[in-house]
This record gives sequence, structure tokens and C-alpha cells, in this order.
Amino acid sequence: MEFTVKNANETILNMARKIGYKPTGNNENGEYSLAKELNNGYRYPRFHIYLKKDEDHNEYILSLHLDQKQPSYEHGKNHAHSGEYKGEVIEAEAERIIRVLANTSDDSPSKGNIYKF
Repeated sequence: MEFTVKNANETILNMARKIGYKPTGNNENGEYSLAKELNNGYRYPRFHIYLKKDEDHNEYILSLHLDQKQPSYEHGKNHAHSGEYKGEVIEAEAERIIRVLANTSDDSPSKGNIYKF
């Protein structure tokens, strides 16, 4: 599931911390990889986000999916894994992320943050 966070005025690391994700790296396309374990102490299943900042539009583009297990093999630069990209669980996590990022830590309201799916 892909969605956009407008008014991307904070760092990727700070945003990851707010939504409960840990950075797992980045790639040559400028995308950051963030993950959130679902089973404390186990790497899988986990929510996984590819995040890219669009400087021209001052927004973050997030691509969210659920990794059910570790990639089973590596073929070139592509990994085969059991990932879910749609469904109620993915939608609920996207909505949770949006709610967390819509709240500000200071007393000012979060005006102008537009989220779209």
C-alpha cells in the first residue's frame, strides 16, 4: 500500500521513531527501509516500509507491506518473499501511522498535513 505524507518537515529518523519503526538501510534509489517487528524478539513477521522524500513537493512517499517471512532466495537485486501489500491489516497500520504523524509533540495543531492513499 502506498500513501503520501505532506509537509515532510522532520527527519526520516525522527519520523521512524514516532511511528515505532527502526531503520534497516537504504538503497541506491534514495529509498529508506524501515521495519517494525510484530513478534517481540523475532524478525518476522514484520511491517516493512520503503520511504522516499520528494523534495520538490515537500512530502514523504511511503510504501507499506507486511513481510511474513525472510526472503527465500536472492535473484540479482530482487528478493522473493511472502509479502502482503493489501488488506485490513495493512490498512489499519497505515491509518495508525497517519494518526501518529498527524499529532504534533508541541502545542500547535498539525495544520496542512494531507494524507492520501
